[in-house]
Formats: sequence, C-alpha cells, structure tokens
Amino acid sequence: MKTNKSFFAVDLGATSGRTIIGNLNEGRFDLEELTRFDNNLIQTGGHFYWDIYALYNEIIKGLKLVAKRGIEISSIGIDTWGVDFVCIGDDGAILRNPLAYRDPHTFGVMEKFFENEVEKKTVYDITGIQFMNFNSIFQLYAMKLNGDSALKNANKILFVPDALSYMLTGEAVCEYTIASTSELLDPRTKDLDPKLLKALGLDRDKFGRMVNPGTQIGVLTEEVQQMTGLGAIPVIAVAGHDTGSAVAAVPAKDEKFAYLSSGTWSLMGIETKDAVINERSYDLNFTNEGGIEGTTRFLKNICGMWLYERCRKEWPEEVRKLSHPELQGSAMGVEPFRSVINPDDPMFANPAKMIDAIQQYCKETEQPVPETPAEICRCIFDSLALRYRQVFTWLKEFASFPLDTLHIIGGGSLNKYLNQFTANSLGVTVFAGPQECTAIGNIMLQAKAAGDVKDIWEMRQIIANSIELVKYEPTDKAEWDVAYGKYLQILSRK
Repeated sequence: MKTNKSFFAVDLGATSGRTIIGNLNEGRFDLEELTRFDNNLIQTGGHFYWDIYALYNEIIKGLKLVAKRGIEISSIGIDTWGVDFVCIGDDGAILRNPLAYRDPHTFGVMEKFFENEVEKKTVYDITGIQFMNFNSIFQLYAMKLNGDSALKNANKILFVPDALSYMLTGEAVCEYTIASTSELLDPRTKDLDPKLLKALGLDRDKFGRMVNPGTQIGVLTEEVQQMTGLGAIPVIAVAGHDTGSAVAAVPAKDEKFAYLSSGTWSLMGIETKDAVINERSYDLNFTNEGGIEGTTRFLKNICGMWLYERCRKEWPEEVRKLSHPELQGSAMGVEPFRSVINPDDPMFANPAKMIDAIQQYCKETEQPVPETPAEICRCIFDSLALRYRQVFTWLKEFASFPLDTLHIIGGGSLNKYLNQFTANSLGVTVFAGPQECTAIGNIMLQAKAAGDVKDIWEMRQIIANSIELVKYEPTDKAEWDVAYGKYLQILSRK
C-alpha cells in the first residue's frame, strides 16, 4: 500500500473531546491533535443534558483550523460514547439538548419495562445486550412514561455520532455499532427489533437508515462549507461507538486475544464472528455489541477509572496538584489488598461523594476503611485488577480459542501500575497500547472507506508497525491467588 492521505477524526468521550488529524503514508500512520475541549454535563430542571451545539461548534472550530492551515483532508469521521440520542423535529431542527445517560430519570424504569412491556429474558434473547439502566431502550421508555415533549414531537431519533454527522451533512443515518448499544438491535437481523420498538410506541421510520462502518453518509453542507472554508468533504460513518473504533485498533496478530479498553469505563471482551446469546451469557450479563466487518464485540462493561477520577476531584488541592505517577506511586507503598471493593456495585454508579461510597462499602463488608488518598487509590487499583480477573475467567468459558494474551488499549494503557496488577491478577501476558486507539480506529476506517486499507487485519498490521507496545509479564501468582479468594468472599457479603 502506497498512499499519503490525511483524515479528520472527531473523538468524543463523556468528559472531553478532541479533533485529530491522522496521516497515512507508506504503510504507517501518525497523529496530530488539533484541538481538545471539555464535554460538560448541564444540570437543569432536575435533569442532566449534553450540549450537542457546543460539541458541533468544537467540530466546526477544528475544521476551520484545517482550512486555515491548508491541510487537505480526505474525509471526516465521528465517534462518541454509546446509548445517548438526539430528537429531531418535523422541520429538521434539534428539539432539545439530549439527556445524558447518567440522568436519574431511568432509575427503576428497567424493572417497569420488564413488568409491563417485554420480559427481561426475551429482551436479552433478542438483543444479547448487557442490562444497564441507562441503555437507550430504558431512556426512551422513561421519556415515554414522563410524557417527554422532545420524544412526543420527534420525527427522527439519532444516536449522538449520527446526530453530529446529520448536523454536518443533513443526512440521517443509524450507524450499526452505535445502534447496538441501544438494546434495541437484533444482531441476527442486523436491524432494530420491531417488537421492542412497538413496546416503546415507536416505529422503524423514527430512526435513520442502517449503515455499516466505512459507509459514506454524505458531504459537508453548503452552510458548513461556507463556515469552515472547506469544500464538499465526505463524512464517513466510522464505528460510531468509541469502543467499536477502539477495538478495531487492537494491534493483534490473529483472532486469539482478549482486549481491555481502559478509560472511564473498562470494557473487557473478545471479538467473535457471531453474537453469543445463551443462558450463561444471560446469567453473567455479558453484552454483544456490533463490531466492524460483521464481527461482534462480546464483552462486559466494568466501572473503570471513573472511581479514581471522581476521588481525585474530591481530594484536597494539594493532592490534586500531584501528577498521576506521583499519586499512584504513593499508593504502591501502601499495604496491598488491605481493602477491596466490587467496582460494579450500584453504589459506585454516580454517588454524591465517591470517597464516602468506597469507605461505606468497606464498613458494610467489615474491612479496614481506607482513609488516605494512597490507601483509596490502592484499594481502587487492587479491586479493578481482581474484577478484571473475574471477568477474564468468565470470558475463557465463552472463547472458542485459548486466551493467553490481553491487549490493554485506551488512556488506561499508560497506567503502568494497573497494567502490571492486571497481568499478575490474570496470569497472562499483557500488551499495553495504543493509548489513542479510538482515534486510530476512526482514522483507519476512513482509510478503508477510501480504499487505502483492505481489511481489519491490514489495519492492525499498520497499527503494529506504527507504535511501540509495552509488555507486562505476570508475577506474584500465589499472592494474587490469595487476594482473589478474599475478593470473592467480600463480594459474597453484599
């Protein structure tokens, strides 16, 4: 492959966003971050919203910078977090800023849906999606029950990356990977399920046409061209769900690997050809999300660095001033496994104060209560590594191949302490990197759409050629085995 092209990636997370230029040349790539900005929740009227207009404006700023610098981009791709959506009116206008998945309006709604509409097991048999109260299906049901005006007047319902693409192109689509996070999609038919839509009082026409990653959505509208100074640049549907783009960028040599997308959320899973939907996956609440090239991301969501991020915001200023390596390094001097928690206990979903929640959990499970930042940090890291082991053990039951390698990708791949803990806990070789996996996957899918990359394996080879992975080998097996036994005992007390 000989090419020299530039692609514009928009990578939006639940706390921040970036615009990035990816340059592909002679079988290697490099990245340049153009802009970085906050993605702030807006709290008003008892609800939490995303500011879709602010996000759109940041994309426009990035595109203006591209034009100002004279960078010739081949296309644009957008990825975001999952499940959230925007309601569009009959006149094509956005009806209201979208509700955020952490909004409390879904509390208790999932149970009401199962009781009044469709049984829980039936929902899983259709979708194979992990039950989480904020999945789109339950957000929509909560809005229906509350008589939400935006939903009542919606002509189209677009998931966040599709809504931003719509604002750029005027074209309404429903990208497959982001749609799969909704718990409305049947992975067998590859479309939204009519039974579940009917339970919500919706029909298929409320959503855009289904497109797969690598499909051109449209080109920039004349309005956007005039604002930015660019021409009719194609906008590509990449894997709109950020984890879908991230997993596409795992630099694996073959199919025999597990991945851990490590960030605010930790997502651990394997790549499969077909969805895995059976009694065991239902009992363990595993999910089947859409991947690229017809693959399925069979995984489990784990509450990841959200715990650490929240605590860091609550600590005194002198602690917040410490760098991550300084704070995490201090935690390594603390007694290991003194206190452990289940990171996925509901009490950690969105507590008023995370430190209080961690301490309360330890009190309730009759453990020493961590007090200092170092003790709390060590508690979080130990607990995450032990939870990873639990999920990894389950994954080995489902995999049709041996799992002896874990690829850690995302921002958490820079956390050398947690990476080593993970290798120790799981007892397998861990490869860390790339950190920028979501943007890389986004860009590679644009390159595939342009015909510059053949398939997922050529993508992964280019990525492997362009980055340096950090390797972690497991140590201290006996110590971690004892700790895992303690962890399971603690879980049995809750």
